[in-house]
Amino acid sequence: MSTSSTTPPAGAGDPAAAPAHPPGHWAPLVAVCLGTFMLLVDVTIVNVALPDMAIDLKASFAGLQWVVDVYALALAALLLLVGSIADIVGRKRTYLVGLVVFVVASLACGLAPGEGTLIAARAVQGVGAAAMFATTLVLLNTAYAGRDRGVAFGIWGATAGAAAAAGPIAGGLLTQGLSWRWVFFVNIPIGIATVVMARRSLKESKLEHRPKIDWAGGGAFTVAAGALTFALVRVTDEGWTSTQTIAMLALAVVGLIAFVVVELRSKQPLFDLSLLKRPSFLGILLAALILSLSAFGSLVCLSIWLQTVLGLGAISAGLVTLPLSGLAFFVSGAIGGKLHALSPRWIIAAGLLLIGIGDLLMTGLGGGSDWPAVLPGMAAIGLGVGLMSPMLVSTAMGAVPQERGGMAAGAINTGRQLGLAIGIAVLGSVFSSRIGDLLTGTPGERAADAVTGGGAQGVLRGAPAEARGALDDAIHHAVGSGLATVMLVAGIIGIVGALLVSVLLREPSAETAPAAGTETAAA
Repeated sequence: MSTSSTTPPAGAGDPAAAPAHPPGHWAPLVAVCLGTFMLLVDVTIVNVALPDMAIDLKASFAGLQWVVDVYALALAALLLLVGSIADIVGRKRTYLVGLVVFVVASLACGLAPGEGTLIAARAVQGVGAAAMFATTLVLLNTAYAGRDRGVAFGIWGATAGAAAAAGPIAGGLLTQGLSWRWVFFVNIPIGIATVVMARRSLKESKLEHRPKIDWAGGGAFTVAAGALTFALVRVTDEGWTSTQTIAMLALAVVGLIAFVVVELRSKQPLFDLSLLKRPSFLGILLAALILSLSAFGSLVCLSIWLQTVLGLGAISAGLVTLPLSGLAFFVSGAIGGKLHALSPRWIIAAGLLLIGIGDLLMTGLGGGSDWPAVLPGMAAIGLGVGLMSPMLVSTAMGAVPQERGGMAAGAINTGRQLGLAIGIAVLGSVFSSRIGDLLTGTPGERAADAVTGGGAQGVLRGAPAEARGALDDAIHHAVGSGLATVMLVAGIIGIVGALLVSVLLREPSAETAPAAGTETAAA
């Protein structure tokens, strides 16, 4: 069992820390938080850069989906496996290797000459991010004790929240001020500085015994997650009955079955499947997946609508999403430490309900809609995310035996990233299909794929002058309605998820009370 996703022990808040600290005392915290900030910012920073990427690289909508999706998928699929490896080879070493891989992959992303190269580099970037994310908490646990440990985990949690809030804004500033390539280049100086600081300040830690690494289980899970996501991203172009779609879905099923068989037979499984027999843990895992799917899976589609149809700049498009990321950050920070007296069951269910309601508030979008129409929905989603996020990992760890706490935290992180990957794929397919249906029989029928991929302005420029007015109206209606359909699907999933979680989660024991700083991911 990997312990790389542990949270601070019960004594983290002991007033035993010395009042004065030697020089460099907080250097390990800075080294860990810089890496955490980079890897989590890169989940969302590319969203507002997608339209510029589409034009520069002549990328398809499926390609744009993969630019975002393959990073989240690699992070989700490898998190548990890399955590197990880190327990053996050393957490500091794994973190440093992850940083180097992340920096080199960021350079490759920024220099990518085409869609395929960028997607491949993003996948490698996700591998590096998994190595970093799997080790951050245990490195802090090693570096600090007593009151300092509580402070360190609190700052780490705030950093994770700040990354979600900063992603769209930073992406807009870099894309509009320089170019989309600087979304990736900016990681290079920060990453190099982090490597230098981490080498000097972090202490090595590893398990005294050498558990066997569950390579078979990790491989099977990766195959299942990858095949499912690939099938969902490509289904719009290929169709549900195509040979490719059927083959990929079949491979996903085979991979999942293999994973279950391997885990049931393994003496040291990557994931203890018996945890799924606990309704509370199953409910929290489902909540983590639906949180990312319903709250963040639609942002790719939203960015295309804001920039290529409404004509907003990258900075303005990032600011439109600020009610979501900003409120999520501030609500989580403001009330995260005050939820110990409340039931996680109702807090998490209420958070999912708010996310679903926020999505449904945007189902009225159409041809005449403008960007202010999405602000109430963004705000409701931000409130929901901020409300439930502090509860997720601590509640999961309280729902399982103590010796499985690290595994539970890792599973929740995996569920959040996998939910994002699946959400982008599913909602992107809904978006593309709806636009194609609405443009059938219009002047833009032949350009439906280009419009979906962010090429609306290019389509208009290429149309005869006398047809541009009608074509512009058709594109506004199709893309706005497509986004409304996406929000409808996401909203229904969020509300159904809230109902399921309210049934599955049991009333908490004392162990389920959230501890400060235990939030481990911001999508």
